[in-house]
Amino acid sequence: MKATLYYRGSLSSCNYDCPYCPFSKNKDSAQTLAKDRAQVNAFVGWVRDQAAIGHRLSVFFNPYGEGLTHRWYWQAMTELSHMEHVEKVVIQTNLSARLDWTEALNREKAAFWATYHPGQTTEAAFLVQCLSLHRRSIPFSVGSVGVKGAFEAIASLRAALPKDVYMWVNAFKDKADYYSDRDRAFLQGLDPHFERNVHDYESAGRSCRAGEHVFYVQGPGLVKRCYKDRQVIGHLYRDGLEALSKPRPCRMTCCDCYIGYIHMPELQLAQVYGDRLLERIASSPQ
Repeated sequence: MKATLYYRGSLSSCNYDCPYCPFSKNKDSAQTLAKDRAQVNAFVGWVRDQAAIGHRLSVFFNPYGEGLTHRWYWQAMTELSHMEHVEKVVIQTNLSARLDWTEALNREKAAFWATYHPGQTTEAAFLVQCLSLHRRSIPFSVGSVGVKGAFEAIASLRAALPKDVYMWVNAFKDKADYYSDRDRAFLQGLDPHFERNVHDYESAGRSCRAGEHVFYVQGPGLVKRCYKDRQVIGHLYRDGLEALSKPRPCRMTCCDCYIGYIHMPELQLAQVYGDRLLERIASSPQ
């Protein structure tokens, strides 16, 4: 079976202080960190065991908080990237942690989803991290939330990044009619696929790979079809993928987030992102 697993453990701490994020500057206890480490290790062990079953897996770490400030996420990414039956391993990160460990990654399988937070770091510091990955030929995308106060910073970063690095912009959707036509044209000029993210896609009852070929795994092993759908469909370690997998039309009214709507077959986004759909690297960056 070929499947994509999004993984989120007990980690809920971050070294950044973004005003819109509930985990900003949150510090996990030693007990919580130990729990998260044990959960990550158990997950990696489960993935390792799937080689004997014949599963082909892609893994996306999207923790609440910043994972790469903790060694066990480095170790997990490195080990997974060298497993023959793992096709891809990706992590969502603010890219603030040291990156020397990435030398040990299998560059054919590892990738980074890097989010730029103006006001939390300088462009120069973030750019150094991006160029470190670029120099090592490790695939990555760069993105930011398109709030109006960040327009200048986002444009400046786009100009500074290598042209072959795709930079995405997430539409700010907390306020209705937030963007003027001029704003949208400006952001479309930075991210040629911005308009795809502006829309909320009607999804209720529609076909989605989530729950059949895509699974959202929580630290203890609980599995949901989608990160926004709270219904637990089973337990990864007890049930296994084949028992969990079945067609599950969307139960939500709409899908408004990239990591959700990319799995709706009708949108045919593989034509835009090719085999880099998971890490959000468009086939033609500019």
